[in-house]
Amino acid sequence: MTKSQDSVFSEILGTIKSCLPLESEEFNLHEPLFCGREWEYVKECLDTGWVSSVGKYVDKFERMLEDYTGSRKAIAVVNGTAAMHVCLKLAGVEVGDEVMMPALTFIATANAVSYCGAVPHFIDSDFATMGLSPNKLDDRLREIARIESNQCVNRITGRRIKAVVPVHTFGHPVEIDSLIDICKKYSLTLIEDAAESLGSFYKNKHTGTFGLFGVLSFNGNKIVTTGGGGAILTNDEDLGKLAKHITTTAKLPHRWAFVHDRVAFNYRMPNINAAIGCAQIEQLPVFLGNKRNLAEKYKKAFDRNKYALFASEPSETRSNYWLNTIKLLEPYAKMRDHLLDFLHDHGVKARPPWQLMNMLQMYRDCPRDDLTNSELICASCVNIPSGAELAKNSQIAGE
Repeated sequence: MTKSQDSVFSEILGTIKSCLPLESEEFNLHEPLFCGREWEYVKECLDTGWVSSVGKYVDKFERMLEDYTGSRKAIAVVNGTAAMHVCLKLAGVEVGDEVMMPALTFIATANAVSYCGAVPHFIDSDFATMGLSPNKLDDRLREIARIESNQCVNRITGRRIKAVVPVHTFGHPVEIDSLIDICKKYSLTLIEDAAESLGSFYKNKHTGTFGLFGVLSFNGNKIVTTGGGGAILTNDEDLGKLAKHITTTAKLPHRWAFVHDRVAFNYRMPNINAAIGCAQIEQLPVFLGNKRNLAEKYKKAFDRNKYALFASEPSETRSNYWLNTIKLLEPYAKMRDHLLDFLHDHGVKARPPWQLMNMLQMYRDCPRDDLTNSELICASCVNIPSGAELAKNSQIAGE
């Protein structure tokens, strides 16, 4: 490493650490914060024996999600990947269909498409949102799509294009209005991957409530966690009831008989996990406030940094700032991996974005558009410590 690189890295490290608690020596990327009634609710599950897939906390958690997001129906499931799988199935995605999605995403988005026997079709992202680009999607569809019997067909591959799955990357809402217009124009179903964006709003409406379905994740690194877990959001009451039915093995209600009326999935969230989720949702406003305080500190600090920019929420949105992100300026982007080593060596557990889906062996042959923006974002961005517990001089949950 040259002296000039060391100087750049030291200034970036100093900018990050200036926003973090002085008493700590090591900073993880994102940790869960348990400062509410988690122990009380879990203890009740243990005391009563209701720890598995039946119990009051699953229903309570679903109602809390509905109240917070404004969605008519929320269905708690075992994880976000399972939630996306069910959404795609209920949206009518079938074997051989294509699903338009960003190349810049966590692998679960593409995997859920594959579970349906369908084919991911990768589209570029925008710099401002780091999510699916409406202009790039529209250009791609204008180039390859034709409408036959009110269905969109890829005239190059001959496959039906059934759905569009945007991702609210790192919690920042995509430009969803434009995507809705494109989906209407090409007879496509919109399913939002809002796994990272609980607490994020686009034009004062919660993410995950614009499409036919939305998906949430409650993995241990999310803003609200149930240990593992996910949820389906929908404003279609009938589809919501069907989603609940097929994620709970399609068992018909009966006092003692086991009768199931279709092939379905055992994707149920256990009651003990939902209990944690209920306590976490109660703390969500505090988590969001703490994370916004931290993001504001980062933004002000990086306004004075010559080597990197802080990724702020896009216009007309309110982001949960799930993972704070800096974008290295040229020519420093080429040093990104060396910077990551440097930060880890000095106690800052930063990470890069996910590897682009088209670069993974199992998805290399999938159809894709030009991905110039995605490649630049992937090469130049670094996620930095973002946990709600890291905000200094702010109210901490439970105080």
